[in-house]
Amino acid sequence: MSQRADFMQQSPELTRKLVELDALFKKTTIEESIQDLVKIRASQINGCAFCLDMHVKQATIHGERPLRILHLPAWRESPLFNPRERASLAWAEVLTQIPAQGVADDYYERVGAQLSEKEMSDLAFIVASINAWNRINIGFRTVPGSRDKAFGLDKAKLA
Repeated sequence: MSQRADFMQQSPELTRKLVELDALFKKTTIEESIQDLVKIRASQINGCAFCLDMHVKQATIHGERPLRILHLPAWRESPLFNPRERASLAWAEVLTQIPAQGVADDYYERVGAQLSEKEMSDLAFIVASINAWNRINIGFRTVPGSRDKAFGLDKAKLA
C-alpha cells in the first residue's frame, strides 16, 4: 500500500486543532501511562498501523514495559494491569466500539467504580481523539514510521 494525499498539508488548520487538543491531554486527570495504553488499544481495535506504530514507540519512550504492550489485546485475562488501567481500557473499548444500544448503565457504573466522573470525561476526549486520528490515518494510508524523526519517535529505537 502506498500513502494517499498528505492530510497535514491539505488541511493544516484542522490538523493543528487536533494536535492542540492532544496537547491539552497533558493537563488531564489521566496519567500518561494510561493514555498510552488506551491509544494503543484503540489503534489495535481500529487496525490503524500508523497510530499503533506511533503509540507503541511513545509508550516505550515513556518507559512502558514491552510485555504489557504485548498483553493489551488480552488485558482482561492478563495479570499485568491494575483495576484503574482495566477500567480505562474497558471505557476506551466501549467508546471505540459503541454498542448498537449505547453504553449500558451497569457498564458505566462498573467503570465509574474505578474512575471519577471527571476522569471518565477526560478519558472520553482522549478516546475520541485517537479514534479521529485512526480514521484519518487509515483513510489516507499514512505509512507507519514515516514521521518518526519529526515526532522524536526514533528515540524508541524500535525501527
